[in-house]
Amino acid sequence: MSETTAILTPVRELDTLAIRQAIPHRWPFLLVDRVKIIEENKKAYGYKYVTVNETFFEGHFPERPVMPGVLIVEALAQTACAMMLGSPQMAGKLAFFMGISEAKFRAPVTPGCYLELRVEMLRTGSRAGKAKGEAYINGEIMACETEFSFALVDK
Repeated sequence: MSETTAILTPVRELDTLAIRQAIPHRWPFLLVDRVKIIEENKKAYGYKYVTVNETFFEGHFPERPVMPGVLIVEALAQTACAMMLGSPQMAGKLAFFMGISEAKFRAPVTPGCYLELRVEMLRTGSRAGKAKGEAYINGEIMACETEFSFALVDK
């Protein structure tokens, strides 16, 4: 096994049901379909299949549908939350956004795109944390990069 393969081999994988057990988001605001935990509580890849049926495309924009950048950032955060809150020691916790910084949007996300959401924890604690996220279209073109911080609270 090559070094690259070893790095990308998931420790565990969360399907939609496991994601729904880890985080409180539901349709139409659940923005991640699958999560691969690459390094426990440190690094994860999320996946979102963007379809023309997404509710946000009704108003953004009907003639030229583009996924809102803030929802790409939300999908990155949901990937981080699924990784963190899906671990047994985080049972009974919720994560709330505290800040978003260094956000850059580089390419539009449109119907038919497959978003790969790469997150890495920069800092974690019992009450808060900070992560870096990058969203790629079809695993190749960077659509967005950002850093975000969050607070951990009891449900």
